[in-house]
Amino acid sequence: MNHVMITGGGSGLGLGMACRYLKRGMSVSVLDLVVSNANQAQLTRAANEGGSHWTFFEMDITDDAAVSRAVAAAVQKFDSPDLAVNSAGIAINKTLADMKPAEFRKVIDINLNGSLHFASAVMPHLGKGARLALVASLAGFTSNYGYSAYGASKFGVVGLATTLRYEYEPLGIHLSCICPPEVHTPLVDKERLDGNPIARELKKTAGCMDPDDACDQIVAGLDAGKWMIIPSFLGKATGFVARHMPGLFNGYIQMMVRKLMKRYPVQSAS
Repeated sequence: MNHVMITGGGSGLGLGMACRYLKRGMSVSVLDLVVSNANQAQLTRAANEGGSHWTFFEMDITDDAAVSRAVAAAVQKFDSPDLAVNSAGIAINKTLADMKPAEFRKVIDINLNGSLHFASAVMPHLGKGARLALVASLAGFTSNYGYSAYGASKFGVVGLATTLRYEYEPLGIHLSCICPPEVHTPLVDKERLDGNPIARELKKTAGCMDPDDACDQIVAGLDAGKWMIIPSFLGKATGFVARHMPGLFNGYIQMMVRKLMKRYPVQSAS
């Protein structure tokens, strides 16, 4: 593998993956809105360690034309990617009653439409044996209380990845769908500041991963050519029950929500 392209590579899981590939000596294209000075320094240290190179390509994942331009520029710089990862995303943790329609649309536009924009832009550049990985979430199987926007977007990403797998695997282009539980990233830190308390408690079901552990397991899954990558034992167990024993999972979540509503009273709908 020579060239890895990562959207959202300026922070969080995308940054962690980018650094790991740079340390292996691979060229990395970082596609993002911005990369902070501190994170640029981190990428440069990783590149120096691996004797590799990275370049930042500014783009807005909601702008399909901008994504196409950034992908084309990255291909011109480093040639076609062997691995392309869409890790750009946001979360809004609000109940339907508290959320504005524009907030719902924003999450869908970044998480789901952004995944489509990247896949559409990068697929023509992928050759046989290359891999596209879309970062969804464990919430793409389970959702959560107060996650109507995020859950819907990540269910959509899982569906998109599944469909692309049908379309491109026969052509020799591989797909991976990455579904981590909560990971202690800047995105999660921001969410916790004003997130719904019931949702915060329920997320303890699948645990919160250390970002280094999450990135190590994700990269290992990509190395192994896995389709579905769910880091952590607790995440895998939660995903298994949600997918294969939905009645049991729903009953448990409903029971927990009722208990938590006593601790965090919710105004009844009129």
